This record gives sequence, C-alpha cells and structure tokens, in this order.
Amino acid sequence: MQGGIEVRTRTRLILALMATMFLTCAPAALRPQKNRKRDNERKIRLHEYRKSTVSPGAMARTAAGAGVGQLRHHPREWGQGGRGYSKRFASGLGQRAVKGTIQFGVGTLRHEDPGSTKPLKPPGFRAKMKDALRNTFTVRRFGHKKRSVAAGRISGAVGSGLVSRAWQPAAAAGVGSGLASGGIALGADLGINTAREFIPDGKKHKRERQVRRNRHRR
Repeated sequence: MQGGIEVRTRTRLILALMATMFLTCAPAALRPQKNRKRDNERKIRLHEYRKSTVSPGAMARTAAGAGVGQLRHHPREWGQGGRGYSKRFASGLGQRAVKGTIQFGVGTLRHEDPGSTKPLKPPGFRAKMKDALRNTFTVRRFGHKKRSVAAGRISGAVGSGLVSRAWQPAAAAGVGSGLASGGIALGADLGINTAREFIPDGKKHKRERQVRRNRHRR
C-alpha cells in the first residue's frame, strides 16, 4: 500500500515538473518569429529535434541501448525475451523523446545553434578528442562568437534521466538512478561525437572524386 502511494506521489511530481518545463519552454519555442533570421534558427532546431528523436539513426541507437540493457538484464524486474526487450525499447524511446524535448526548449530559450556541434576532424588523436569534448559540453549561440555551456544538451540528459524514473521499477526509481541515467546519456553523446571525429567524411570524398574527374575531362 505504502509503495503504491510513493509511486503515485513520484509520478505526480514528475508530471508537474514536465508541465512546468513545457509551460516555460513552449511559448519561446512556438511563438511566431518576427524575421527571417529567427525563422531560420527555428527550422534548424526543429530539424535537429526530429533527427535526434524519430530518425532512423535515433531508432537504431534506441534499439542498441535496449539490447545492452537486455544483455545486462537491467532492470531485472523486466525479465528477458521479447517482452523484456520491448519494455526496454519503449523506455528508451520515452527517455529519448523527453531528452530531445527538453533540449529543444532550453536551446530555443538560449538561441543555441545545433550546427555548431559538427566535428572539425582535426589531425591527431588528442585534437580529435578535444573537439569531441567541445562539441558535447559546449555550443555556440546564434549571434554570439564565443561558445558557452551546452545547457540544452546537459539539461535534456539529466531531466530525461529523472523523468524516466516514473516508469522504471521501484528498485531503479530513485533520484540517484535518474542522475546516473543522465550521466550515461551524456557519455553516449560523447561516444557518438568521438566516433564522428574518426569516421571519414563521405560527402567530402565524393566532392574530391568529382573534382578529380572534372580535371581529367579537361
């Protein structure tokens, strides 16, 4: 009985937190833009939001995360087999949606530029790792030259980790588990940014091949 009351109380608190965040972020995110520049910023953020939540790549990362959870048998209460995997996959989808929504709202309020996190791919291992760290924890804001803390990404990771406790088993529903989940999400972002530094740029190589072909034709 007491456990049920605690779950309901925790769920109400999380729903209240989500409602507060929505009421805070939605007006700035959805209000009509006054000029073409602001409208372009909004389109860029909406594109990144869809890419990070419902794109094939996002679905593949969610499926892979559910597979890791299945191998670790975590949470143990969800069991194994198809049913256990479906619960882990659904949980990953929910957490990804919350993370993207918070990141979109906070990024809109701060005028963060998602395009500023593209890898520079400098030569050298240390330089690539430094660039991956920079793209994970800092971001450039529209109209600003200097980079600042990536508040959207960090608040999205931490917030989604805490909100996802609402549907986790009781053993994994604590604040500490939520913060740990947020840390894992940030670690995953760092891993992806690191991989992007070392993956060859297919478009760049394609352009270079096209230039060489044009030279030979001449």
